[in-house]
Amino acid sequence: MEAPVTIRLGYQIPNFTYPGVPVENLFDTVAAQAREAEAAGFDTVLVMDHFYQLPGINTPDNPMLESYTTLAALAASTSAVQLSTLVTGNTYRNPALTAKTVTTLDVISKGRAILGIGAGWFEREHHDYGFTFGTFGERFERLEEALTIIAPMLRGEEATFDGKWYTARGAMNHPRLRTVPIMLGGAGEQKTFRLAARFADHMNIICDLDDLPRKVAVLRQRCEEIGRDPATLATSFLATGMVGETEQEAKELDATLDDGRRARAFVGTPDRVAEQIQEKILGAGVDGICINLMRNGHRPGVVTMVGEALRPLVTA
Repeated sequence: MEAPVTIRLGYQIPNFTYPGVPVENLFDTVAAQAREAEAAGFDTVLVMDHFYQLPGINTPDNPMLESYTTLAALAASTSAVQLSTLVTGNTYRNPALTAKTVTTLDVISKGRAILGIGAGWFEREHHDYGFTFGTFGERFERLEEALTIIAPMLRGEEATFDGKWYTARGAMNHPRLRTVPIMLGGAGEQKTFRLAARFADHMNIICDLDDLPRKVAVLRQRCEEIGRDPATLATSFLATGMVGETEQEAKELDATLDDGRRARAFVGTPDRVAEQIQEKILGAGVDGICINLMRNGHRPGVVTMVGEALRPLVTA
């Protein structure tokens, strides 16, 4: 069952605030989006690994579901889409536990899990939940050590490691179906890209659109530096879609967007957004797209509308 990870068209769900939907029906709305994405031709459904809502989307006290519980439930609600975080915060879990968790998700979903992982960045969550945050450099030291433990466990090997931050003593990982693929998320040219070249099957690039061509070139360089063929590291880009049936509706959605997210957002009708994505993302040499529709993706029909416009870009 071994196969490289391919995310050509991913649907990310970053927002769980649905006006008029009571808490007891909240997951039903999430599952409906996942099923609609699957039917519309999206190959992957992704959720954030956070405990509070992020700045720029809503306030911290807005609903946020724990990621792996949600993905396990989505595994039972879907049949074909791959399932992943975008991305797991390494600082929130012991790495051996992360390997066990994502492998269990893979078993439950019959081979549809991807381990998306990154260094972690949301300081308030660490403070409030009592997780060690540390410096920028320390978080990447921890990520490298974590991947040194996680990668062999995903391959079914026992992990033994005695590092500065983590220890594993012959950690086993059974049952498993296959080697769960690893996806890194971020844009750091010195740290994230080097780790992706060493450990990852897929790199999800998160950056401003103007920076994307350079990021793609540097990622390829990082692969070449260690003798890896850059073609073996698939890529995707995380985009925010302010997509409406009309340009006016799209502009109204865009007016709710935080300025910091506008540099990686696409605004317009589905066809217009597809044109922009073809030019700005695929034209920059990226293999696939992960898009969120944070303001209206929960409305029935919106995911389908967007999927129908984007699918031809990645299946031609």
